[in-house]
Amino acid sequence: MKFCKTYQRYMQGHDHKLPAVGFKKLKKIMKRCRRASTTTCPDHCPVCDGTFFPSLLNEMSDIVGCFNQRAQKLLEVHLASGFRKYFLMLKGKGIRNHIGLIEEGKDLVIYALINAIAIRKILKKYDKIHYSKQGQLFKSKVQTMHKEILQSPWLSELIALHINLRETKAKPREASALFHGCYLRFKDGKPSLTCELFDSFKMDINLTCSICLDTVFDPVSLTCGHIFCYSCACSAASVTIVDGLKAAKSKAKCALCRQQGIYEDAVHLEELNILLGRRCKDYWEQRLQMERIERVKQVKEHWETQCRVFVGI
Repeated sequence: MKFCKTYQRYMQGHDHKLPAVGFKKLKKIMKRCRRASTTTCPDHCPVCDGTFFPSLLNEMSDIVGCFNQRAQKLLEVHLASGFRKYFLMLKGKGIRNHIGLIEEGKDLVIYALINAIAIRKILKKYDKIHYSKQGQLFKSKVQTMHKEILQSPWLSELIALHINLRETKAKPREASALFHGCYLRFKDGKPSLTCELFDSFKMDINLTCSICLDTVFDPVSLTCGHIFCYSCACSAASVTIVDGLKAAKSKAKCALCRQQGIYEDAVHLEELNILLGRRCKDYWEQRLQMERIERVKQVKEHWETQCRVFVGI
């Protein structure tokens, strides 16, 4: 079965109408382009560039927005406790059982991955028709705009949630034919989150901090999609742990991709923190002790500075 049919059947099988890639509409735009041009379509085609890329960008924005919103709500309910959890359930945000959480998390991961494949395929088709690399350039541009769904910090959180819940005693329903599962794997002592869809698509999320070159501790994801230790991210942004990443200047750059303005909306990856803490116990204990010493030191320096300012020294 062609991917287009598989994709449409998957999207139609959902009770809720979710944003999707309009394969038929985008293909019609490309056909219109071929009718309008007697020769090969140029790199900068007014028919395609004026309608194809804006339409796809709008669809990508809707998909990422929907995914982030639903993932955030799911994790909010799961991590809530006491009266707040009961209140969220009464509001209708809550999934009332453990297996429901596993299934909802898995469905959202599949939704993210299958849309990532759909976008990749339609851009590949665009480049094939136009004998160009405009599709790949558009993809790079979208990544700098943070509209690429695989960049979403909530994706790694949902994968970690799925693994954490799966490893409990509850038994989920039979696995989807599309979905081959999520795993935390170690290669040469370096961890990564692995997720597979179909037989051909495999995604690996590197969990080694590119600043300290160790497994990410107290992980945080920047809006560019890169994951660092919280203390390392603070250091890269030239802020203290006390002030936090929201105090980072807008010109502060990611240590890996050098993008600016990616610290303010950084997300603490709590589920990933739980997963790594359980799998890397000895390392976690060592880092925890080191982090405590560093945080106490920074808090002490912070209050000493505040006191000097207060007394006018």
